[in-house]
Amino acid sequence: MKRRTVIHCITGVRGEKAKTNLAPNPLLTQNHDKHKMVNRKIAPPIKDAVEFDLRLKPYDKYVLKNGVEVYAVNAGAEEVIQVEWVFSAGNWFENQNLVAPAANFLLKNGTSTKTAFQINEHFDYYGAALTRACYNETASIALQGLTKHLPKLLPVVRELLTDAVFPEEELALYQQNNKQRLEVNLKKNDFVANRLIDEYLFSFDHPYGRYSRFEDLAALDRDSIKAFYDKYYRNGKCILFVAGKLPPNVFELLEQNFGDLPLHANEPEKVIHPVISSGEKKFRISNDPNGVQGAIRMARHFPNRHHPDFFGAQVLNTVFGGFFGARLMNNIREDKGYTYGIYSYLQNHIQQSAWMVSTEAGKDVSEATITEVYREMEILRNELVDDEELMLVRNYLMGSILGDLDGPFHIIGRWKNIILNDLDEHYFYDSIQTIKSITAEELKALANKYLVPEDFYELVVV
Repeated sequence: MKRRTVIHCITGVRGEKAKTNLAPNPLLTQNHDKHKMVNRKIAPPIKDAVEFDLRLKPYDKYVLKNGVEVYAVNAGAEEVIQVEWVFSAGNWFENQNLVAPAANFLLKNGTSTKTAFQINEHFDYYGAALTRACYNETASIALQGLTKHLPKLLPVVRELLTDAVFPEEELALYQQNNKQRLEVNLKKNDFVANRLIDEYLFSFDHPYGRYSRFEDLAALDRDSIKAFYDKYYRNGKCILFVAGKLPPNVFELLEQNFGDLPLHANEPEKVIHPVISSGEKKFRISNDPNGVQGAIRMARHFPNRHHPDFFGAQVLNTVFGGFFGARLMNNIREDKGYTYGIYSYLQNHIQQSAWMVSTEAGKDVSEATITEVYREMEILRNELVDDEELMLVRNYLMGSILGDLDGPFHIIGRWKNIILNDLDEHYFYDSIQTIKSITAEELKALANKYLVPEDFYELVVV
């Protein structure tokens, strides 16, 4: 029997104003001291999450004198802050494989006046964390720490963005560590499957299909990394995202430390990478002869967030395999026992995207698992989702969004996703409207458009 997820809410819906002159509340009773107390013999009222009026807290925008845009959310009770510098410096812009992630990682590993140890020691001393990440189109540096220490932390970040020297010994250590990590990971079927399915969809020459190889690690050199850093960090395009308990002079501090740098000197060139998909769609790879599990990936191309089907596809994906109570999980894990977990998702890319099914199953039931995935697609193409299941999915999605709005760091993360994808706040509210109003008939039409076996690439790595 299907179970329905409900959310209990005593205090009311977010966004509603307090009401006065209400009738006495039967949940409340008075004690001898005339103080109201909760009568715990009466259950609280139940509200579905779809009834919530969710609002995305607006940001404050400031533009530094060099043209760098700053998006800030001032919220939270704790004296903590996060500053993130996002550069157009992903592997989309590299001319040599692995240069972009190497530049991003190593810019923290030494300047002309500080060693990697001294840099790390400085942030540790003030209880702060400085992390970096490199994606397909963007790369980022994120600082998290106490608000009061911001004046001590920002100058060192400035030094990293203007004076990183990429010492040869740090590059050699980076190559050695990544080579060892790659040697270990290549023995894992799921790691190999993740690499290959992207290559089949986009080709190895496309940034979305490219992956690390031993020869690419060996070919990295300091001059190429330094040239990439000079072009895409020191003189590239940067956007700042700030959140937390912000000091009154936060914009002045950012202006003082970064407003005179050429961080908005060049718009990134319009690089076009053609998608060249594999002509074959079914692959079976032997990676571990002694292994007992097969890594299964099934994927098809899908438009990006600007496409009108994107919101509806997110709801359909949730029904299909987007959460623990989805159909793939109920069938292939709960009923068949083929896997510990199976999920489907839309890849988070800016240009193109893909619809992916991912799982690991026993090698003797891998083919049967694929058959069951297609069976669930067929059911969605031919039968309407019933009201109870659709309400469960609506509540799950609304509850997930509510969780993503908990705290300033999550809120700025929502805004960052919207801004970097060249969208606006309508995207947030349109997605909520779709979750609340999409019909079973519309989901069936989307399933007939996208959940078509002939469009999916299959990969099993055993």
